[in-house]
Amino acid sequence: MSFSSDSSSSSPAAALDWKFSQVFGDILPGEDVRDIDVISAIEFDKSGDHLAVGDRGGRVVIFQENGAKDFDYLRSVEIEEKINKVRWCAASTGSLNILSSNDKTIKLWKVKDRQVKQVKEMETSQPISSENSLLGEKSFINGQKSSFVNGHSLEWKENIGNGVSSYNGTNDKIACLEDDSVSRTRKVYAHAHDFSINSISVNSDWETFLSGDDLRINLWNLEVSNQCFNILDMKPVNMEDLIEVITAVEFHPSHCNLLAYSSSRGFIRLVDMRKSALCDHSATILKDEEFHGQKSFFTEIIASITDMKFANDGRHILSRDFMNLKLWDMHMDSGPVATIRIHENLRPKLADLYNNDAIFDKFECCVSKDHLNFATGSYSNILRVFSNGSGAEGVTIEASRNPTRKPHGQTTSRPRRSSLSNIARGFYRQVDGRGAESNDFSYDFNSKLLHMAWHPSTNLIACAAGSSLLMYHA
Repeated sequence: MSFSSDSSSSSPAAALDWKFSQVFGDILPGEDVRDIDVISAIEFDKSGDHLAVGDRGGRVVIFQENGAKDFDYLRSVEIEEKINKVRWCAASTGSLNILSSNDKTIKLWKVKDRQVKQVKEMETSQPISSENSLLGEKSFINGQKSSFVNGHSLEWKENIGNGVSSYNGTNDKIACLEDDSVSRTRKVYAHAHDFSINSISVNSDWETFLSGDDLRINLWNLEVSNQCFNILDMKPVNMEDLIEVITAVEFHPSHCNLLAYSSSRGFIRLVDMRKSALCDHSATILKDEEFHGQKSFFTEIIASITDMKFANDGRHILSRDFMNLKLWDMHMDSGPVATIRIHENLRPKLADLYNNDAIFDKFECCVSKDHLNFATGSYSNILRVFSNGSGAEGVTIEASRNPTRKPHGQTTSRPRRSSLSNIARGFYRQVDGRGAESNDFSYDFNSKLLHMAWHPSTNLIACAAGSSLLMYHA
């Protein structure tokens, strides 16, 4: 992995010392993880006091910070089908509001918390079973062992029935949180997307939000669920003329008229809705000229942007494609100001990665509040954290309660397809004439760290390794 940057980028940041903090849904060696239990979305709210986690089984769990920078289970919400995205809305008095999306439908949930905390004596030596699922109801009924080290104590949490129990290793008391939370669906935004929804983004005005799929971007009012305004439609008259698809959509963090969307060609387009109600021709394009010289069969596939985040300063954008993590300056359209090469060592193996679909994996990225530190994931459940200007290698963490263990050997079973899009993948399959001749990878391609979020006010990263939610602090 290598790092290159433009001299105009920010001052070098000191590398952070990352430590394991907490884990929920930890699994034992040899335990199988069901596909429906795999985490598919993570998001902190604006205050950082709450964390929402969604999975492929259509469940969202909300965690609440307990005052010691640790998080406790607060509420589980059942939603149909895989959760693609979760986004927080403005909180109202005594309740939380959160948007969730599956492939076709977006829902606005209201969670009203009426927790009553009781402390009682319990036998702490009783056996605790370990379950795969962090979010599944089975884990809360049979007992979920979630150990973490926070610098002060070793704790586990067990939820039986409606309550969540917390054990502190320094005494024999169990704190039972009787969960009297009430959740209900406030709004359902449906029938506006023909293709799978890949993005939702809440505006800084807290009144509107965007939803995006492969070919469309829609603008919604949170209080109006039966109509939306289509601000971009890339669908051509003849689908054979389609040359790119939308991969991510984000509102600017502070200017409600600005938004950005990325594409499978590696472009980021910046749109000012004050200039035009439609975004088709009024966009400023950020692109990396490096990818527009000599091309190979895989050039466009690996250039596809899989995730994009605005930095808190509102000027920089962090993006991730299969090979690289890139930092962009909105005022410079000639190319990224920094490029961190994540998978350069896999370039000779692109044919094999294409053959087993790994090349279509959708890795996310996140950026710190000061926009000087970035994180993304890789295979073998590897978390990579970089400080701008501090060096090429950054910090490598195996997302595990036991991070010193060696990564598993490569497996030949086919991973679950997660991106590009079915539309774009079809283009490449039509012209595919390649085969894989070797499988001597050092990565475990069944273990991939795709989803993560950076706490909005402190150096805390939450990331998903299969069905486990892990947190690291610096």
